[in-house]
Amino acid sequence: MKKIVTIIGGVVLATLIAIGGVSAQQAKHTGSIQVKSDDEAGFAGVARISMDTAINAALKQVQGKVLKAELENENGYLVYGVEIAKTDHQIVDVKVDAGNGKILKMDTDHKDSEGQEGEDHDNGHEEGGER
Repeated sequence: MKKIVTIIGGVVLATLIAIGGVSAQQAKHTGSIQVKSDDEAGFAGVARISMDTAINAALKQVQGKVLKAELENENGYLVYGVEIAKTDHQIVDVKVDAGNGKILKMDTDHKDSEGQEGEDHDNGHEEGGER
């Protein structure tokens, strides 16, 4: 009977750890500055880091040429979206927390052989005006 209790306890513990891991993974996609409206005119006054700081953070993750950078509302959080063209012609959209400069997410736009855009892929990371 003691072995069954130990096994059940281990399964419960493993399940709780797994659930906690999922919650922690989802939590990393949130930013530090919540936005309540889509009023883009007010975004610049709320950001705590500059666009240059966000661009530099994105370029540390993805080497290439910056195509565009802007402040965005990403799932209710203020982020800089920095689009970078890599040397292999892939476009990576890097989301940078506008409050602390952390990379929240990276999406790669793949193009097929005819130059048409393919699907975005979440790389497990976590978005001004145009530059």
